[in-house]
Amino acid sequence: MAESIEISSAPRGRLSTRAIAMPADTNPFGRIFGGWLMSQMDLAGGTHAYRRAKGHCPTVAVEGMEFHQPVFVGDEVSCYTDIARVGRTSIAIRVEAWVRRHGGSDTLVKVTSATFTYVAVDDQGNKQTVPAED
Repeated sequence: MAESIEISSAPRGRLSTRAIAMPADTNPFGRIFGGWLMSQMDLAGGTHAYRRAKGHCPTVAVEGMEFHQPVFVGDEVSCYTDIARVGRTSIAIRVEAWVRRHGGSDTLVKVTSATFTYVAVDDQGNKQTVPAED
């Protein structure tokens, strides 16, 4: 069965992570804490950067973080990533977080997006050149 999309666009990029929002991840108002969602996005972006750089890539910046919709306990959170740009030592990854609401609907809702920037480093933590694509 095909998934319907609630807004006019579909997720961009590849599916990098998926998690279920749990009660321990809530803020005092019962919504999922924005920091938890941001960490899920960072994990997704970092995984994509690691694969592209073929090594460790710590996060150095987050740009344009926008929370479009809340996330609720039980929502399935999927993070989609694509490469926005590759520099000499850095990689910018566009990350979108989409949810499938708890309760059985296949409708996807975009809840947030941002661009995460990572820097390729060697085992000693020194910047290193991002290798050319294979």
